[in-house]
Amino acid sequence: MGTPSSRDDPRAEDLTARARIRDTAMRMFADRGADGTSMRAVAAEAGVSIGLVQHHFGSKAGLRKACDDFAIGSMLDEARAAASSGDPFTTPMNREVDELVLRYLGRALIDGSTTAAELFDAGAELAESWFAANWPERFGPDEAGAARARAAAAAMSAMHLGPIALHSHLSRRLGVNALDDENRALIPTAITDVYQAMATLFDNAQTSRGAEHE
Repeated sequence: MGTPSSRDDPRAEDLTARARIRDTAMRMFADRGADGTSMRAVAAEAGVSIGLVQHHFGSKAGLRKACDDFAIGSMLDEARAAASSGDPFTTPMNREVDELVLRYLGRALIDGSTTAAELFDAGAELAESWFAANWPERFGPDEAGAARARAAAAAMSAMHLGPIALHSHLSRRLGVNALDDENRALIPTAITDVYQAMATLFDNAQTSRGAEHE
């Protein structure tokens, strides 16, 4: 016996409707923000009744949590898993992440979202450990060093997630959609170029200072 289709199985159709409502809400939240989007507007855009939206998600807060869990939850899991590999350069734009998910994340970072904050903190905590492990003389273990590591890690997390929140400005400046699959590598590559250029600048400055003291 084959797997029942949504036409045969009301439960499958129910799940499809839930996913359609969630995706519609993600798109509207990304475009208008959560405050500018009502459950009734989501229902109308998704082509369902407000009662069905309430059936699946209960309230607007429940709908937004479902969007957060779907769009950001997997990234958060990966960010936490990256802690074991010691890779502080992992960013959502480095992966095959759907454009809608990135647009939603960008708006969530700006509007404020518990899950988005957890993603930011997970990246910062990973970077903080990385700084402390590789440069203990600068980033710990004393209080001043730990504070410096925390500040550097927070800045790194902002640098990696900032382009997603500012994607419209990046796209305008670059003349392409920075979140499109074919352009997705532009920003991570640019960030790497910035790191390498700054490293060269600092190396040259140290060399110059050393020559002056000879």
